[in-house]
Order: sequence, then C-alpha cells, then structure tokens
Amino acid sequence: MSQNWNADYATLAKRGFMLGAGLFLLGIAGEVAGGTVLGTLPAWGDTLLVDIEMLGILVGLLSPLVFGVVMPLTE
Repeated sequence: MSQNWNADYATLAKRGFMLGAGLFLLGIAGEVAGGTVLGTLPAWGDTLLVDIEMLGILVGLLSPLVFGVVMPLTE
C-alpha cells in the first residue's frame, strides 16, 4: 500500500533553484574575494570554489526539472 506525500512541488522547485543560485554566487564571491584578500588562493581552495560553482549550476538546473516536471507526473 502506497502513501501520498502531498508535497508542494512548486515550492520545492523554487527553493531548489534558489539554493543552486546561492551556491553559484557563493562560489563566484569566494573566487573574487579570495583573490582580492589573499592574493592567490591555494589549489585546494580554488578547486573547492569551482566545485561549489558547478554544484550550484547542477542543482539550479535540475531542481525545477525534477520537482516541477518529473515528480508531479509520477504521482
């Protein structure tokens, strides 16, 4: 027997997109601020910030697709 979750998919899609945009902006701000304050970032710090940017893009693009299109169709 299955149970319904009754989720608000529109809100989840919006919040997921905003989370992705926030991660992307955090990565950009870290690159700019780190380069201005520290001069050069260590390799691990640069890699971490680039990974945060890529994760932000991925989350920002997939959240509306998953929660706005796929999940409502499967219910």
